Amino acid sequence: MTTSDGGDLDLAVRRVYEEPEEADGARVLVDRLWPRGVSKERARLDAWPKELAPSDELRRWMHEDPDGRHEEFTRRYRRELAADAAASALADVRDLAEHGPVALLTAAKDVDHSHVPVLLSALREQ
Repeated sequence: MTTSDGGDLDLAVRRVYEEPEEADGARVLVDRLWPRGVSKERARLDAWPKELAPSDELRRWMHEDPDGRHEEFTRRYRRELAADAAASALADVRDLAEHGPVALLTAAKDVDHSHVPVLLSALREQ
């Protein structure tokens, strides 16, 4: 499990393929697409706010050149997170994390080079 210092927020990042743990608290899938090979029962999600994930267009654009486009991806993704639906979902996740642990779940193989660090940063900001 990868944990993150979210200030007063109790946030952790885990791959959705890992077995759920009691310490996870609320389990929130932060990907737009459902992870392959994982049943809804096994995932044990409490929330799946798709608006927190990068848009399909942005995700596809990033995958064309992940290393060369990371900085621009971060800027564009931040703009998406500022939109009303995403801002509301960010507030909901912050509220969950203020009341107990929250595990942000992703299917990304390389979590450190995915959208998740940008999302964590956005969650910490308010």
